[in-house]
Amino acid sequence: MPRLPDLDPARLTTAQKAVYDRIVAGPRGRVEGPLRVWITSPEFAEKAQALGTFCRFGSSLPPRLSELAIIVMGSAWRAGFEWWAHAPLAKQGGISDSAIEAIRVGKTPTFSRHDETAVYAFAHELTHNKRVSQPTYDAAVTALGETSVVDLVGILGYYSMISMFINAFEVPLPPGEKDPFAP
Repeated sequence: MPRLPDLDPARLTTAQKAVYDRIVAGPRGRVEGPLRVWITSPEFAEKAQALGTFCRFGSSLPPRLSELAIIVMGSAWRAGFEWWAHAPLAKQGGISDSAIEAIRVGKTPTFSRHDETAVYAFAHELTHNKRVSQPTYDAAVTALGETSVVDLVGILGYYSMISMFINAFEVPLPPGEKDPFAP
C-alpha cells in the first residue's frame, strides 16, 4: 500500500484543496515531499506549513545558516529527500562541499566562519546529546544572538519533524535521484 496520498487536485476535499492552493501560491511554489503527506490532514498541513514558511524563509538566521542546520537534521535522521532538497541550497548559500560531505557521512566538518561552527556544534550537540553544554550555548549566543538561537532551535525541531515524516511515510526522491544515505 502506498504511503503517499494521491495529490490529484480534483480528488482532494475542499479543505485539502484550500491548503494545497495556499502552499502552491506561497514561496515553495509546489507541494512535494512531506507536504504531500500533510495534505491528508488539512488542519495539520495548514499549521505545519506556516511554521515551515517561517523556519525556511523568515527566521533571523541567514539562509546559509538555516540550510546548514537543516542538513544537520537531514543527516541525523538519514532523511534522503530532506538531504536532496537542502544540500544544494546549503552549497548555494556558501557552505563548502567538504563540510556538506562531512555532515552527510557523519564526520565533523571544518568551517572557515565562526557562525557556521557555532550552528553546527549547537545542532550536533542537541541532536546527539539531547542537551547543549553551556560553552556550546554561549558560543552560539555570541555568534548569533539570543533571538537567532531561539530560531535555530525552532528550525532544528521543525526539520526533525520533517525528517520523521519523510522516513515514516517513505517519501521518495524524484525519479532518477540516488538516496544519499543508501549503503
